[in-house]
Amino acid sequence: MGFSQAFMFVKERSWSRFSLFAKMNSLIIVLFVPIIIVYTYSNNVTFDVVSKELQESNTKQLTFLSSQIDSRINQMMDFSVVFSRDPNVRKFNGLGIWEDRYDRMQTRFVIQEKMMLQSGLTDVWPSRYAVYSQQNKDVISNYDKPTGYDENYLIQNMSGKWTYSDDGTGSSSSSKAFYWFHSDSIAPQGTLTGSDLVVEASFSSENIQNMLDTYKTGGQGDPFFYHKGETPILNRTADQKLTAELIGYLDKHSPDSSTQHVISLGHKNYLVSSVKSSYLEWYLVDVVPLDRILGPISVSRNLFYVSMLLLFVVGISASILLYQNVQRPIKKLIKGLRRVQRGDYSVRLHSEDHNEFSFLFYRFNDMSHQIQDLIENVFNEKIRAREATLKQLQAQINPHFLYNCLGFIINMAQMKDEEAVVSMAYNLSAYYRYTTRMERDTATLDDEVRLLINYLDIQKLRNGRIEYHIDIPQEMLSYSIPRLLLQPIVENSVIHGVGKSYSSGEIRISGECSGGECRVYIDDDGPGLSPEQQEALNRKMREPLQEEMGCGLWNTNQRLIHQFGNHSALHFTESPLGGFRTEIVWEIPAQEEQPLPTKLQGDTANANDHC
Repeated sequence: MGFSQAFMFVKERSWSRFSLFAKMNSLIIVLFVPIIIVYTYSNNVTFDVVSKELQESNTKQLTFLSSQIDSRINQMMDFSVVFSRDPNVRKFNGLGIWEDRYDRMQTRFVIQEKMMLQSGLTDVWPSRYAVYSQQNKDVISNYDKPTGYDENYLIQNMSGKWTYSDDGTGSSSSSKAFYWFHSDSIAPQGTLTGSDLVVEASFSSENIQNMLDTYKTGGQGDPFFYHKGETPILNRTADQKLTAELIGYLDKHSPDSSTQHVISLGHKNYLVSSVKSSYLEWYLVDVVPLDRILGPISVSRNLFYVSMLLLFVVGISASILLYQNVQRPIKKLIKGLRRVQRGDYSVRLHSEDHNEFSFLFYRFNDMSHQIQDLIENVFNEKIRAREATLKQLQAQINPHFLYNCLGFIINMAQMKDEEAVVSMAYNLSAYYRYTTRMERDTATLDDEVRLLINYLDIQKLRNGRIEYHIDIPQEMLSYSIPRLLLQPIVENSVIHGVGKSYSSGEIRISGECSGGECRVYIDDDGPGLSPEQQEALNRKMREPLQEEMGCGLWNTNQRLIHQFGNHSALHFTESPLGGFRTEIVWEIPAQEEQPLPTKLQGDTANANDHC
């Protein structure tokens, strides 16, 4: 039970990984493949059965035709044997017993009449007969024989077998025929004793043609009579080109007594069947074009495949249409919801089609916009609350800072150090003049740098170990940043960096612009933090404010993000001086102006010289 449940769970998980588009295409393929396989198997079985039946039918028909030809030849041979024993025929050979011319004429007439009667039994197979008297040197025939008695002609043809030759005249115009000679002599057939009676049986090649024409009328083939080395006997409507190619093939591949082959001629397949005649030793050959017989099956098969292909294309097209109009909008909607889940409420979905999903996209965009507005309002309220907290902390720190500076002035006045008193009073007044002006939330980087100079000069007067260097490109000084963005960080370096070590005292402030971003680095050579502490501090900057966290750096980071976007932030790492580095990164707004007023440039240069 546990194994089956695990198998079903794995199966469901594997199937759920596929998209709707992939599942539909898989189902279409699963539906089509068995149908095509079953139909292909059925079509092949049908093709094989029809082809086998065609071969068997063709062989039977050809064998029947051959048996008809042999039967007629056998009738001619039987008649020749019986006819050679006829009294009138023997009387014709007669040994000189005829008494007068009338008896001789009467005997000739009777013999001719019997041969004519035998020849006229059928119109399809007219036969010819001739009786040769070797003793009388005379011949009687039922056809117009061009020559009379010819001893040499008999000697040449007395082979005991059927021969295919002309009529013995040697004329090119005479047609060939099949001949068979029978002698009434007791000597072996094929020999003449000088007083023999010879019966000649023959039939023209037209008899074979008549049989072939009759066969072709009721069949699908193109039959002919073939013997290697002889001119084949064709039916009267034979395809001359096809027959010539087939005869060339048969000359190279001599057929057996009864054979069947499928050969290819002219890129077409033909069924070639052959049956050997028992008496003539010729082959009755029939060639059937398989493409014409089996063509309807192939056409039906191809039509089915084309129909299945069209159905498959229609199915895939419907699947693609469903994917474009349903699956893709669903995926787009899921992707947008996941971005909202990650906190990106600026995502908006757009659709070029006007359907149900366009309404869903519109409602999704409206929802996302409302959530974004709500979160930004809440965020702004939190920022204002953090700023109030920061100002409250600054108000608590500033009196202590002021008291220390006034104490320093009193001490220097008692010591008659007028230069120190003037410098402290000048920097202190400039410092408080800037921090107490709250009519604007932003200031130029140049103004912030001047505040840092006042602050660091005050700290340097109080602690002689402090040395500072400011190296910010002049093209950065005109950029606007939140007020009091740099001073809390520099103050953090003075108090927690330089102030915690008697061997340190260097503070370095530098800046650069590249790739559409500005970076300001604040370094000290104090004890710094461990890598774990640095990573924890960087992580807290990305998290919501906790009760146990100090709000100064976190609030500065949020003010930076609020003004310049999510790609702006504070980053803490180890300083090249060996202490602690605070890296301030913000994107350059597109509307920022690059040129810097001449007066500010001169003042900043003087500040750098002072450092």
